[in-house]
Amino acid sequence: MVGLSSALEGLTRSEALFSQAARTIARAPLSTDSTDTVDLSSAAVALLTARNNFEATTKFIKISSDMEQSLINTLG
Repeated sequence: MVGLSSALEGLTRSEALFSQAARTIARAPLSTDSTDTVDLSSAAVALLTARNNFEATTKFIKISSDMEQSLINTLG
């Protein structure tokens, strides 16, 4: 499949970003200090960004696969 290695690399990066953000949130203290809130906000944004990147990459892989299948059907 064309471009699969870069797509897999994107999935790996998204997974690493997601895991790091999840660890940051899990280690957050339960206090109501304002600096904790900012850290949690940043971690939540990173979590959502990683999720969106992962979803976009999986859609790219699906579309790429569909296009390749269509080409094979046209040529075959």
